[in-house]
Amino acid sequence: MKSVEVLFRPFESEKLNLKNRLVMAPMTRSFSPGHIANEQVAGYYRRRAEGGVGLIITEGTIVNHKGANGYPNVPAIYGEKALAGWQQVVEQVHQAGAKIIPQLWHVGSVRRQGIGPDKQAPAYSPSGLYKPGKENGVAMTQQDINDVIAAFTQAAVDAQRIGFDGIEIHGAHGYLIDQFLWEGTNQRTDKYGGSLVKRAQFAIELVQSVRKAVGDAFPIIFRFSQWKSQDYGAKLAKTPEELSTLVNLLADAGVDIFHASTRRFWEPEFAGSDLNLAGWTQKLSGKPTITVGSVGLDDDFLEDKGLAMSEQANISGIDNLIERMQNHEFELAAVGRAILVDAQWPNKVKNGELDSLKPYTKEALMSLS
Repeated sequence: MKSVEVLFRPFESEKLNLKNRLVMAPMTRSFSPGHIANEQVAGYYRRRAEGGVGLIITEGTIVNHKGANGYPNVPAIYGEKALAGWQQVVEQVHQAGAKIIPQLWHVGSVRRQGIGPDKQAPAYSPSGLYKPGKENGVAMTQQDINDVIAAFTQAAVDAQRIGFDGIEIHGAHGYLIDQFLWEGTNQRTDKYGGSLVKRAQFAIELVQSVRKAVGDAFPIIFRFSQWKSQDYGAKLAKTPEELSTLVNLLADAGVDIFHASTRRFWEPEFAGSDLNLAGWTQKLSGKPTITVGSVGLDDDFLEDKGLAMSEQANISGIDNLIERMQNHEFELAAVGRAILVDAQWPNKVKNGELDSLKPYTKEALMSLS
């Protein structure tokens, strides 16, 4: 195996400094009864910090909009009790030597009516579409758009106030912001729909609002993806030129770091180059970029192939990741399921203990702590 030294070099930027290049990827857990991050949640994140990761990006946290949530028992990032819970998480992670940011989330038309906190709220989306040809919920008015931007902005301000080290805006995977970016779900004819530039307007205004509210020194990460949970083959940008347009619009609006979500980080994004989505994003934007997608495992999502949960994704070598980071294709690597089932993954990698890593299995998840 190649030397892992590159993964454990400090990351230094104008707004965010980390002890190494490993990031814990955001993963929804539904372990927050009443939408409050409790002591068990704090312990879960502390153990990952103790495991050696440099930065933790929390599971998606719902902003204060009535249609933001789509899943039971996910944490909110508004209200006195929820913010107090997150402050406890932040303190625990900092004590364990890592930094932490929340992922701010609105699910858009993925929502089904009847999910709390506001069970009567409909799903909100650009055009009332869950995916091309399938309706769900309502198309957003200008007031709805203003309300959502205000909710993200307040969440960012609150995150800054209680001690988080930055924020991540969830603009990926077919959720609300991505629904504006994706022409398959954005059929608007106003300033928010049409060309890629117009479809990006909602995200641009949201980032600009957050940036103005938190000031210039607070880090903003933006997570985006080509694929959607509604369509694994979807593309926001079909060419490097289109990708350049998108990421530079967002960078100009105030994004400091991009989090380029793929299902398998080793796959090239465009023909004629081995660069993945993160590599292209960093090359085109000049901004530090996080890669993610089955790092440390040999397969992507189990449900992709309809596999039984007793089957597993096995531990995989990380030579490809190391080589790409040595080539400065991207600056940071987010690890999801591998850290989910083995909190000590970074420390074990650093100490050459790959043989002791746990595979991603049903049994491992059942014993998750």
